Amino acid sequence: MRMPAIIITLAAAAMLAACTSQKDPAEKAVAKIEASLDEIRSDAQVYAAEQLLATETSVDRLKANLAKQDYSAVVVGAPSVSSEVSALKEAVTQAKADAEATNAAAQAEWSDLSAQVPTLVEKLQARVDQLSRSRKYPKGMDKAAFDAAKESFEALKTEWTEASGAFASGEAASAVRKARGAKSKAEELITLLEVQV
Repeated sequence: MRMPAIIITLAAAAMLAACTSQKDPAEKAVAKIEASLDEIRSDAQVYAAEQLLATETSVDRLKANLAKQDYSAVVVGAPSVSSEVSALKEAVTQAKADAEATNAAAQAEWSDLSAQVPTLVEKLQARVDQLSRSRKYPKGMDKAAFDAAKESFEALKTEWTEASGAFASGEAASAVRKARGAKSKAEELITLLEVQV
């Protein structure tokens, strides 16, 4: 009967040694994964928030296994979670590059729009003032249509002011969208009010 007790003792010692031998790699794997994730967390919150949440869930699962001292589960699961972190890094890098390219394109387009729209607004203002004084509206336009055009012109000026404010705040893409709308309204009004360009 001594033989089974020795076997049980040896088996327990072997399991303890196996657990101890996996503890260090498990702790190092979790630490490495957490460090990699921490490097990109702030950018990931901006550029890949959903993917970040999924990755954090996987990391939390690993940490829970580590806390339960299930080192073999950590060692087995770490490569998969590490791959998730790498995929997140790639997604963030791509999204950030796309955002920078979009911003650069918006900056360039803003330069053109900021040169064109104020000139159009100036010419429209002069024409609206002239028509308001003379009350001689373009052919086919009555006072009600002119008042509607003036309201549209006021909306255009507001939209341009908002676009300028957005650009000053560093929101070039939003500024360009608003400026395009303002330019489009300006071009319609120039035709409607028969402005000489």
